[in-house]
Amino acid sequence: MASNLVCKIHPMVMFGIVDAYERRKEQAKRVIGTLLGSCEKGVVEVTNCFAVPFDESEDEVAVDIEYARNMYELHRKVNSSETIVGWYSTGSEVSVHSVLIHEYYAREVKNPIHLTVDTIMRKGRMNMKAFISTVIGVPGKTTGTMFTPVQVNITSYDAEQTGLEVLQQGKYNTKRSVSVPSDLCQVESACSHVRTMLQQVIEYVDNVLAGKIPADPTVGRSLHDLVSCVPNIDPEKFENMLNSNMKDLLMVMYLANLTRSQLLLHENLSNLPA
Repeated sequence: MASNLVCKIHPMVMFGIVDAYERRKEQAKRVIGTLLGSCEKGVVEVTNCFAVPFDESEDEVAVDIEYARNMYELHRKVNSSETIVGWYSTGSEVSVHSVLIHEYYAREVKNPIHLTVDTIMRKGRMNMKAFISTVIGVPGKTTGTMFTPVQVNITSYDAEQTGLEVLQQGKYNTKRSVSVPSDLCQVESACSHVRTMLQQVIEYVDNVLAGKIPADPTVGRSLHDLVSCVPNIDPEKFENMLNSNMKDLLMVMYLANLTRSQLLLHENLSNLPA
């Protein structure tokens, strides 16, 4: 039985969890931490996280609650919009001690998310599962906790997507190092990518009209929505607007380079012997 709640995870959260797992104590089998983000209209968006020290044995588990509260207060000073939305643990399944840890986060936030991340990659990929807890049993008598699965989606901001694309370039580089392209190079790459996608769409539409391939209603509705979103602008006005924005971009780049040169010159002059 799955919940209607949707959990959206940002890439920075995944990097934080993996980093905490790589830095864990030698004898530790897993790590746990707090998830930060926002919850609105049935969607929990996790944008940040931090690890929480804890000790675990077969019989008991001890979490450094004071450390977790202090770290949360420090994060609130940096970004007050991020609140506690749940907690994470590495591993593929919910453990026996997860109920005890979940009870602490249930006191901090209503319906906290429990995210499990398979850092061992048992099936060749980093699987993620999210749960919310539900109390089961007879009121006033013996009760228990059942973890209900929650849908998990990966989402990202534009800046995060740009960073991921740069990191992927390093995957195929023998030196494992890449440089961030300039703004103009990114504009050129984006325009080239859009042009390629437009050619694919035009080719698909031509093939449908020619009867070479059957029409797909879902694709047709998507294309209709896409065309409807494009404003009807005179070509000459659009070209003038594009040229104006390009001039603004070039001016910003020029001023940034000029400021960088001035700072380097000032630093070099300051280091000269008196």
